[in-house]
Parts: sequence; structure tokens; C-alpha cells
Amino acid sequence: MSTTAELLKGAAELFPDEVVTSAHVRHFELPAGAGRFALITLDNGFDHTKPTTFGPQSLANLNAAIDQVEAEAANGEIVGVGITGKPFIFAVGADLKGVELLKKHDEALAIGKGGHDVFKRLSALAVPTFAYYNGAAMGGGVEVGLHCTYRTVSKALPAFSLPEVFLGLVPGWGGCAILPNLIGAEKAVSVIIENSLNQNRQLKGAQVFELGIADALFEGADFLEQSLIWTASVLKGDVTVDRPEVDRGEAWDQAVAKGRAIADSKVHGAAPAAYRALDIIEAAKDGDLQKGFDAEDQALADLIMGGELRSGIYAFNLVQKRGKRPAGAPDKSLARPVTKVGVVGAGLMASQLALLFLRRLEVPVVLTDIDQERVDKGVGYVHGEIDKLLGKGRINQDKANRLKGLVSGVLDKAEGFADADFIIEAVFEEMSVKQKVFAEVEAVAPAHAILATNTSSLSVSEMASKLQHPERVVGFHFFNPVAVLPLLEIVKGEQTDDASLATAFGVAKKLKKTAVLTKDAPAFVVNRILTRFMGEIQNVIDEGTSVETAEKAVEPLGLPMSPLVLLELVGPAIGLHVSETLNRAFPERFTVSPNLKAVVEAGKRGFYVYKPENGFKPELDPEVAALLKQGDTVLTEEQVRDRVLDAVAQEIGLMLEEGVVAEAQDIDLCLITGAGWPFHLGGITPYLDREGVSERVNGKRFLAQGVASVPA
Repeated sequence: MSTTAELLKGAAELFPDEVVTSAHVRHFELPAGAGRFALITLDNGFDHTKPTTFGPQSLANLNAAIDQVEAEAANGEIVGVGITGKPFIFAVGADLKGVELLKKHDEALAIGKGGHDVFKRLSALAVPTFAYYNGAAMGGGVEVGLHCTYRTVSKALPAFSLPEVFLGLVPGWGGCAILPNLIGAEKAVSVIIENSLNQNRQLKGAQVFELGIADALFEGADFLEQSLIWTASVLKGDVTVDRPEVDRGEAWDQAVAKGRAIADSKVHGAAPAAYRALDIIEAAKDGDLQKGFDAEDQALADLIMGGELRSGIYAFNLVQKRGKRPAGAPDKSLARPVTKVGVVGAGLMASQLALLFLRRLEVPVVLTDIDQERVDKGVGYVHGEIDKLLGKGRINQDKANRLKGLVSGVLDKAEGFADADFIIEAVFEEMSVKQKVFAEVEAVAPAHAILATNTSSLSVSEMASKLQHPERVVGFHFFNPVAVLPLLEIVKGEQTDDASLATAFGVAKKLKKTAVLTKDAPAFVVNRILTRFMGEIQNVIDEGTSVETAEKAVEPLGLPMSPLVLLELVGPAIGLHVSETLNRAFPERFTVSPNLKAVVEAGKRGFYVYKPENGFKPELDPEVAALLKQGDTVLTEEQVRDRVLDAVAQEIGLMLEEGVVAEAQDIDLCLITGAGWPFHLGGITPYLDREGVSERVNGKRFLAQGVASVPA
């Protein structure tokens, strides 16, 4: 058997570029004469913008620090050991850059074993151990603390989670085994499964304490000082920590069953991580931690060698890195300042945009519309949303008053836009209407003002073609709901100049949106792919396959909702409009479904009805069923899935040939941030590569081997 030190040395050789975390040990006397104490501080030498992680060398450093305190504890030189992080950061878990490099199952197994071997030494010391969660703690950062005897948490801690399932892993250094045994299975399932699958929801310090993960909660300002005073009281016996007994009966089984139901609703069995984590939680019911650790090692190694994790890391890197440095964006020094924003339209979309610009830019925002009632309604919506933020304590009264004072509405565009730097239209999706609006705006706006359109599918170049200065028109396509979906497709028209484009990217950054540059091609990125995807589903229904079979066929992708539920969210009329636009552009590939047309003409909001007696599950609306005219070609789920995926692979291949975006990575970034496609798919192209669809349709993969997959 190789020792932990040898295991970690081997792993470190595979990963020469690790950002290494050191584990400094310092000693001092605890307050109230409680005795000499050793404190280990995890620090990678960078500020809080580069959080502390655990790669193999970092684990080796912690192992060496534990060697030192273990000897001191055995010799009676210290009364306890604490572990904490650098300012604002405790530790955020395993270094995923190292995980990407692993090519063999035994290398992956070594990572799991190495972490366990080091962390569990903390619970085996001859003196009590204390974790002081002073700042952000995730994954392995949370788990190193779980191996300690006691834990304190800062009220100022902004983010605490076990996000592994979200990425396609399991909490593999003790999380699945220890957490349910500490706080009970129900709460553990909530942290490990539910929060992860809800877009990686984070806990705040107070919630960590309320869940029973931490034993004490202190203010951020003097957190370590208060934690050490508390530590002294615990060691002297003045404070005893009582933890409620864990229910190991039926409640445990119910919690695991609930976890499986959550996983089914989110990923439909398509991603293995949640199910592997639940298996370990289920097996941890008897409290045998070592058995749990061994199961974690195996699950970790299996998942590291699977496509889902590689896709998850790829997706994570897209959002964290590529999303922050958009491909093809002009030099940001060309961007012009934006000190006032104009919004044409005061309907729901326009009002949502006004609110977003107001909150993020904090500059005057003026709405216009065709009558005073609409203008007042738009401004009223923004005021109402500000009042909601105030009510929730998200902003104070002073800020609420200031924001309300910045938003106004006028009927006269000349009055509203004469000094605006950035004017966006959100009017009816009709070319002649948009052209008319832009002509009116151009006549009254300053020469430098950017004219942005929130069109979802119309040509930006055509919209600008009748203006004197088409170079300042740019597509600025948001996704609904505006406050929730991060994507912003920035569309370069044929004449758009670099200064206008740079200003658009600058504004997008201030709006905290993920901006992707796209060519002025029909429906841009997300709507083009989704319309092809949905179009193929509609086609098979029109030809004769049942609605249920067509919907179930794509369940293995683990999408956030089924195609027809998505259609309901978008609105059948909008779906029909986009399919008509694309049918005009590419009649050989995009169809207009007569059945969808019939549903829209009948004024239906979707294909389904939701009844309380059926638990609000989607059921085919009998009125819609009566409208459907179907052929007699009935396909199996597998045949439907092949057809849909082949169509999507073909469309993406054509979009890349046309240069709609720079690379396949941008397609994936768009689907993740604009359509909520799951991280475990990596967007879409890694999945198409993994399933062999890309090669079947286009004769080649979208991504090189090793990108979103195990290296060759």
C-alpha cells in the first residue's frame, strides 16, 4: 500500500500548474487560561479574487501541518487545533483544473483517497479540533471542516455549499457520509442534492448555523477573536455543545426518497451524480463513516472518468471565464460613457429592461410609448418592483427614493431622448414598426447615441438600412425573464462600428450579463437552435407520433423542462412567429407547423392543462387534442430522439460554417445562460460529440478530444 504522502506526490506530478495552498501553523495562548492552541491557516498567497483550493500539493501541505500538530497533541503541548482561511475565503474545494488532466481511473481514485486520508486525521487527533468558517466555503472546503470536532461560522459568510452534484460529482471527501450523520438525512439531502440542482444555490452564514452544520455564529468583524473565546469556553467545559439526535429510522429513508424525486424532476435520470450521492447517503444510515468514505472514493473516481463531469467543468469554465471575456468583442477603450438611457415602449419587456438599467447603471432612465396610460403603467411597474426590493430589505429607503427619482416617462421622444447615450427599443416584433421607431429616434437623439434593438429574430442590418447612421445600431437581445437569465446576444449589423459594439459590451458588463457576439443571422443563436429543436418535435407530432412519445423522447437529455412546456413559457404565438421568420430564411430546414398555427389561432396558451387533482402535472388539453390533425407515421422514442438531435447537430454545424459565432463554445455558452440548458450536458455540443451524433451528421466532432471529455 502506498502512503498518503506517496499518493499525493504522484498526483502532484500530474498537475505541475497547481496554485498551491499553504497550511501555516501558529501557536498562542487561548483566553481565560484555557491553554496553548495551534491554528492552521489555509492561504494560497493571493487575495480573495483567487480563492483557496485543494490540489495534490495543497493536500500534502495540510498533511505536513497535521504531522506537526499531531506530534504536539500527543506530547501534551497543545489543548486543541483550529483551522481557518485567509480574509473572505475559507476554502472552495478541489482544484478542478487538476481533475481535467486525469486520464486513468486509478489516478482519479488517488485524488479521492488522498483527500480522505488527510482530512480524517483531523478527527483522529488526541485533542479537539475546530473549524472556523470565516469566509466562502465550498466542496472540500466545507468537508475539511466536517471532519473537525466543532465548527463556528461568520455571519458575513456569503457562500457555503456542496456544489459537486451541480458539476457532475459527489461530495467525495466526507460530505455524503458525515453531513447526514451530523444534521440528519433530510437537511443533508437539501444541501447536497436540492441546492446543487437549483442552479447551485448557496447558503449564508446564519443558515449554516440554523441547519446545525456550525455550532456557533459570530459577527464578521471580530469573527476569529470571538471564535477563540468560544473555543476556550468549550475546552474549559463552560460551554457544552448539544446536537439533536439524528433520526435513523423512517425519516432517513423518506429523505433519500425525496432526494430521488428531486433528481428525477431535474435531470430525469440523465445525469448520474445525484443518484450516486443518494446511494452513499442511504448507506450512511448506520453511521459507519469509513464505509461511506470508501463509497465516496469509488463514486468520485467513476464520475471523474465519465463524460458528465468533464462537461460540467467545461460548462463551469465557459460561464466563469469565456463569459467574462467575450470572443470577438472590440477593445473596451473604444466604449463611450452611458449617462442616460432611453427605452422605447413601456410594456412588460420594456419595463423589465428599464428596471435592469436603472438598478445596474443608476443613471436616468426614460420610457416612452404611444399614450400616457401606457407610459404611466411602465413607470408604475418599475416603482412597484423597487418597493418590493425595499420590502425585502434588498435596498434601503434612501436608495429606493433615489432610484424612483431616476426613472421617468414621457410621450415626446424629442423631450425624452435629446440627451440620451443609449436608447433601446422593445416594441412589437415587426420590421416596419421597428424601422419607423428608429427613424423617429434618430431624428431627435444625439449623434453619438447607440440605438439598440431587443429583437429576437429580425435582421438588425435591415432595421438600420434606412437610417443616416446605421453604424450605431446594434442588436441587444435579452432573454425572458430579464432579471433571471444571464445571456445577452449582442448582434453586429453589417454596418455596426466598433465604438458602438464596444459601448454595447461595456453596458452588458455593467448589467452583469453574459454577452456573446453574434453575426446578424436569422434568430441569432438560441432561438435558431431552439426553433430547429422544437420544429422537429412539432414535425413528428404532425406526422403522427403521440405528444407524449415526442416529449418523452428528449427526457434523457435532462433538460430543465420538456419542449412543449418551454413553448408555453415562450408563448405559442412567439414560437410561431420565430418559426415563420426562420422558414422564410431557410425553408428547406424550418417548417411552420399547421397544428401550432391552429393552437395559436384558437387563442390557446399551450398544449397542456394543469389540474389540482392530478398534482398539477401537465395533461394534454382536450381542446388542443381536438385541434390536432396528424398523419399516420408513428415513431418510437429512440427514432424521435435521433431525428431531433440530428437536426440540432446539422443546424449547429451550419451556424459555425456561416460564422454566426466564433466557436462551438459560444453556442454552448448561449444555451446554458440563455435557455437554462444543464451544466451536465456542457450546453449541447459535448453531448452531441459523446453520443456520436456530431460524427454521424457532420463527419467530425464539434470539440477536440479532451475538451469537455476525458483526454485521449
